[in-house]
Amino acid sequence: MTDRSWVEGLPVAITVTDADGMIVEMNARSRESHAEEGGGALVGTSVFDCHPEPALTKTRELYARKSPNHYTIRKQGQRKIIHQIPWTVKGEFAGYVEISIPIPDELPHFDRD
Repeated sequence: MTDRSWVEGLPVAITVTDADGMIVEMNARSRESHAEEGGGALVGTSVFDCHPEPALTKTRELYARKSPNHYTIRKQGQRKIIHQIPWTVKGEFAGYVEISIPIPDELPHFDRD
């Protein structure tokens, strides 16, 4: 599939950075979510410039570890789960994909072992 329109229409924010922390892609929901900080104009800027302390230190540690990170937040009354997942090219760390998914306050949980 070469048509990437599904990424633009997905109701989650997707932000992609390279190994140096430069923002290389943002889908429509990500640009909308970060409109106050510049929206699509953030592409080509450093993710490290977007975070004040203590988030800046945590972000630098994330890039040093090159491992996944997951947490929940509440922003403007909406609860979200954040997945920060490293991506690779030929087995080498290439950066992070951050996926921000709106979720309800209560979620069912199913054990499927």
